[in-house]
Amino acid sequence: MNLLSQVSQKLFTARTLAETGILRPTRPDKALRIANAVRRWGPTPAAGYTASAIRDPDGTAIVDELGTLTFEEVHRRTNALAHSLSDAGVKESDAVAIMIRNHRGFIDATVACSKLGAQALYLHTAEFEGLTHDAGQRRKRFIAWHDGGDTPRDPLLEDLIEAGDPDDVVPPESKGRVVILTSGTTGSPKGAQRKQPESLDPAAALFSKIPLRAGEPTMIAAPMFHSWGFVHFTLGMGLGSTLVLRRKFDPEDTLSATAQHECTALVVVPVMLQRIMELPAETIERYDLRDLRVIAASGSALPGELAVKVMDRFGDVLYNLYGSTEVAWATIATPEDLRAAPGTAGRPPRGTVVKLLDEEGNEVPEGETGRIFVGNEMAFDGYTGGGSKENMGGLLSSGDVGHFDSGGRLFIDGRDDEMIVSGGENVFPREVEDLLADHDGVDEVAVIGVDDEQFGQRLKAFVVVTRGAKVDAEELKDLVKANLARYKVPREIEFLDELPRNATGKVLKRELTERR
Repeated sequence: MNLLSQVSQKLFTARTLAETGILRPTRPDKALRIANAVRRWGPTPAAGYTASAIRDPDGTAIVDELGTLTFEEVHRRTNALAHSLSDAGVKESDAVAIMIRNHRGFIDATVACSKLGAQALYLHTAEFEGLTHDAGQRRKRFIAWHDGGDTPRDPLLEDLIEAGDPDDVVPPESKGRVVILTSGTTGSPKGAQRKQPESLDPAAALFSKIPLRAGEPTMIAAPMFHSWGFVHFTLGMGLGSTLVLRRKFDPEDTLSATAQHECTALVVVPVMLQRIMELPAETIERYDLRDLRVIAASGSALPGELAVKVMDRFGDVLYNLYGSTEVAWATIATPEDLRAAPGTAGRPPRGTVVKLLDEEGNEVPEGETGRIFVGNEMAFDGYTGGGSKENMGGLLSSGDVGHFDSGGRLFIDGRDDEMIVSGGENVFPREVEDLLADHDGVDEVAVIGVDDEQFGQRLKAFVVVTRGAKVDAEELKDLVKANLARYKVPREIEFLDELPRNATGKVLKRELTERR
């Protein structure tokens, strides 16, 4: 980047951060202390909560089932936890596995590790609960949440916090990395390691597309141990937001908490929106959501029909981000994009490059499907077990294929490893899934390829029928025949009570493949 581009970028970042309220008038002595904290800690969780404790010590930082915590309380709690973890043998650059749902313990553990310079590995609560029992043998283990009953053998985080020294921690020489596991939809989850960002430019790029504002309450329903929830934890930290958290997602409870705490932003994955929209109209209308300016969705595909229904119900406040654990974000769809082209993934924000390439690495023409490659400052540093995503010209593969429309909006056509060759024709399941999902009697659908002696592969659909509806396989096949080429018609349709999903709502097609 040349000097002129660098200056332009810094001006853009400063202007955007001023508009969000991150850069705002502050008492000179506090401004000096905040600047010193950022200088010492860098753009890390340690710096975020240290700065917020200086700027607004009595402001509400966290609201969860246990009550509220101020920024000063979080700062002192995480100091105490960092000192106790250090006393227990956790050192700079040590790896700490964190398996915690959305509550204060997640923030306590994350910020304490950041203050120690330890590496934080976030485990999925559903997939790895059994694994941690064995992995915890002969290792130090601490319990973040205890519902009562028998006293656990391992010490509680709250005990460590109570016993720890709440005075400030000496900053480590190196910033701790974070490792977030991939979704594992088609294979086993992998650890994706990412260093802390070197600047606030990436945050400014997101704020320029999603109008979050400083000091406002945000309901994070998406799991924070996954990329999308974690992004909003870090954004909320920079904004000095009140983070409203619940350990488990319930659609009505989410609306209730959002209304009760007058949240201006709600962070979800698309399946959560689907569950909310399945509530009776009178239930939704029970909650006053007039303060809600942003519903931020990501983590899996957002069907166009669902996007329109959500905006018709809550107003044009829906923003959809497309990306992956490896590439961070690629594109963001604003409400205007979603109205104009339902189902779009949107356009790249500033500082992000998205190209659609063919197998030879050449860009494909507008409207044609190509493999999606992405470049930005937040790309991951590789998998913990070695290896990385395919790289072409400095851009990483997202693992998906898609096309741009005439307005420069990206549409995702499917996974590049899900392409099915049936009778010599290339088929991506996404097109068939979207068509079947539009049927009034279909709640959810997933399509995979299965081996076929005659055609090489054939399509098989797994369908969840809407409660109270009656749908048969031939009706759905006829729908595909009437709208798509015959080779895209599923040869088999299996009806299920529900599709297997991970914590972000992505369908685990590897489990469906095992059923065939």
